[in-house]
Amino acid sequence: MTENSNTDKPWGGRFSESTDAFVEAFTASVNFDRRLYQYDIQGSQAHARMLAKVGVLSDAERDIILEGLDRIGQAIAQGEFEWSVRLEDVHMNIEARLTALIGEAGKKLHTGRSRNDQVATDLRLYLREQIDAVCAEIRRLQNGLLLIAEREAETIMPGFTHLQVAMPVTFGHHMLAWFENLQRDHQRLLECRKRVNIMPLGAAALAGTSFPIDRHYTAKLLGFDCPTENSLDAVSDRDFAIEFCSCAALVLVHLSRFSEELILWASAQFDFIDLPDRFCTGSSIMPQKKNPDVPELVRGKSGRVIGHLVGLLTLMKGQPLAYNKDNQEDKEPLFDSVDTLLGCLRAFADMVPALQVRTESMRRAAASGYATATDLADYLVRKGVAFRDAHEIVGMAVRAGIETGRDLSEMQLAELQSLSPVIQSDVFQVLTVEGSVSARNHFGGTAPEQVRAAVARARNRLRDSGN
Repeated sequence: MTENSNTDKPWGGRFSESTDAFVEAFTASVNFDRRLYQYDIQGSQAHARMLAKVGVLSDAERDIILEGLDRIGQAIAQGEFEWSVRLEDVHMNIEARLTALIGEAGKKLHTGRSRNDQVATDLRLYLREQIDAVCAEIRRLQNGLLLIAEREAETIMPGFTHLQVAMPVTFGHHMLAWFENLQRDHQRLLECRKRVNIMPLGAAALAGTSFPIDRHYTAKLLGFDCPTENSLDAVSDRDFAIEFCSCAALVLVHLSRFSEELILWASAQFDFIDLPDRFCTGSSIMPQKKNPDVPELVRGKSGRVIGHLVGLLTLMKGQPLAYNKDNQEDKEPLFDSVDTLLGCLRAFADMVPALQVRTESMRRAAASGYATATDLADYLVRKGVAFRDAHEIVGMAVRAGIETGRDLSEMQLAELQSLSPVIQSDVFQVLTVEGSVSARNHFGGTAPEQVRAAVARARNRLRDSGN
């Protein structure tokens, strides 16, 4: 046997010519799929236990396999394992090392399975754990938002539509809006996890195996809810990875929008917040600069994960059943999506609770831009004026204010009464920003009382969810 003979490979018996060196490197995945090693070992140990249970392996063979896999896992964790591109992937590297360690029993481990169902199982084990980590970071960020919302329940800021001043809101209420975005993200990820937590192992290459395997036993050992129903679907499905990337893209869309607000609010033009120095950098040429690098990077990184989602959808759309080599390309975008999402969530969970709010700047901004115009219209309606007529009256009041450079609250009672005789001195109670936010005192409203109640409900929801 020559060193480059394909008989060195587990599938080499059918081939008469060794693999081209470039093709060998081009088709190998070990440089990136080695990060699945602990899940590959976990799956292999469960498979060995199942094979012994059904009599395919002896108890002695099972035990030596389990011990050998433990030794390999320790060697990899300690950086003492030598990975080989010639062995293509994480699966064959571990199997070859196992056989070198324990001999003939190592060659029996692959009985009743294929790399097709093996990698699908590894990916699901990996992704299940990563979803748990992502959900924990979302919860950490949500708890930070609740701290700010409670602290700033009475802090008034302008609410915007079209990035134009619309109506006064409280900063606490605004933070709770981001809490709700993340709550839906968390729910989507938990739903995704349910579909991830189904075991492909035992589907073998595509049709199952002739050995008397017990897939429900293996699923129980690995903590899966159940085995997959159809062997063809089991090895060719990457829906779970696409669904996760879809969830991840949505989380990052939310974080990107949040980033845009933080970037605007931290600017001298808004001056609503101050980002902690440890989350910012300076300029090499302009000494006065304090750049909001963390939110800018999060905003930028959202595009990576959106791109990975599109890439995975494109990867799958033309594949016939069952497994195809194309699916090797699922791992790098999935891995990068996980890493990017976890990094962005960690940065936000660390940064957001440390935000410093510039209360007076926010209030001044809310008091400008005629933010209480809707309150004046509501006042007129309560006095019996039809809404469309009230809308026109307030529009004329705003135009007069623009022409004279005054807010509605700064206008004289007589001026307002010239537009509508129903206006009385009590109108000025609704033209203050404090009166405006206090008037929205209903479930889901921006009034400080409602913000505090919403924070309490949110904490109960987090506690009751248990995750």
